[in-house]
Amino acid sequence: MLKIFGTQNDRDCDGFTRRNFLQIGSLAMGGLALPQLLQAEAKAGAAAQRQKSVIMIFLAGGPSHMDMWDIKEDAPLEYRGEFNAIPTSVPGVRICEYFPKLAKMWDKCAAIRSTIGQVNDHNSFHCMTGHQRRGPQPSGGWPSISSVVAKMEGEGLHGTPPNISLSKRDSGPGFLGTPYKAFSPSGKGKQDLTLNGVTTDRLGNRRQLLDSFDQFRRDVDNRKQMVGLDKFNEQAFGVITSNRLLDALDLKKEDPRRLAKYEVPTGYRDVKSFCTARRIVEAGARFVTLSWGSWDTHRDNFITLRKQLPALDIGLSALISDLAETGRLEDTSIVVWGEFGRTPRVNRNPGRDHWPRVMGTFLAGGGMNTGQIIGQTDRTGGEASERPIHIQEVLATLYHNVGIDVAKAQLSDLNGRPQYLTDAGRGPIKELI
Repeated sequence: MLKIFGTQNDRDCDGFTRRNFLQIGSLAMGGLALPQLLQAEAKAGAAAQRQKSVIMIFLAGGPSHMDMWDIKEDAPLEYRGEFNAIPTSVPGVRICEYFPKLAKMWDKCAAIRSTIGQVNDHNSFHCMTGHQRRGPQPSGGWPSISSVVAKMEGEGLHGTPPNISLSKRDSGPGFLGTPYKAFSPSGKGKQDLTLNGVTTDRLGNRRQLLDSFDQFRRDVDNRKQMVGLDKFNEQAFGVITSNRLLDALDLKKEDPRRLAKYEVPTGYRDVKSFCTARRIVEAGARFVTLSWGSWDTHRDNFITLRKQLPALDIGLSALISDLAETGRLEDTSIVVWGEFGRTPRVNRNPGRDHWPRVMGTFLAGGGMNTGQIIGQTDRTGGEASERPIHIQEVLATLYHNVGIDVAKAQLSDLNGRPQYLTDAGRGPIKELI
């Protein structure tokens, strides 16, 4: 996994520091998943095809659903808050006034106001797996959707690593095991990239790189899943250091006119990482997860959102329009959410506290039926009153969009027991497919 950290640091109420970052996961160096895939392709002679991808924008801390997609215009002030709603390009659909760009392109967007299944936990696990972190687990643990996509769909086009892991607290590959364990080089950018202590300045020495595999070989489980991969290591090394992936990370190579679309006013959070995510998809990745912003707004909720929402509007609208202009929007699913919603009633700080009973989800692209709002909450935004949609149904929709049928697909846990990707009855959202 390549991990590119930003410069801003935020700390949630649980004490965890969240840095803006972009990660590119399941590189060959992290568990040698890529050499395995290269080997499989060499045997099967897999043909290139039009690739489906996912960009997940995770709003760490828990964004306020009531101040984004579900403005309660008729609720008492202590619930409604300080923001107003504006009409969108789709009749009858109204969203927050700080999303004017998205409002104009709502035919390409959709929002779910009634997402359920989350827990009061500052952790991405339930959003990435559809299951509770502290709940029952199969042998080896539940895998994240990004690991499943990498496992079932294989490497990305042009030999690009297929998936992106979320963070240091990533839910990981679970029972998929060592081949899908993310390798985490760190640094502020590709110039600081390290591979198990081997910097980019030393990558020219292939012997040092191969030596760095030894640590991972020692971590192999008793199934010996990485036996016989040596002859593919050099291929994998070539992929890691290819110009295609490195160029995707270098925004200096982006068309200045397109990059200008991601500029934000002074003092707002930078959203150029949204552009980088798009470039990585264009380079061939299947799953990219971007963590952006600080959304744990127990106090000064409206002050924080007055800067973050306009920046999110700029980043998302630019990302969607860029993908549409290049003909990739139909093949790229975008999902935006956090770990839970915020309390309907504004507290005395004034902020909103954790609210796991319901949250909002934004979706775009992926060939979905956009231009709509799905589900509703009650008058004060506290409960899903119409069409509750479980997190697993959102994940099932993303799986569907990349070509995975959750009604049929099964993966074996470490005890050899087949596991479905979602619970029975939780399939793709019918309004979207």
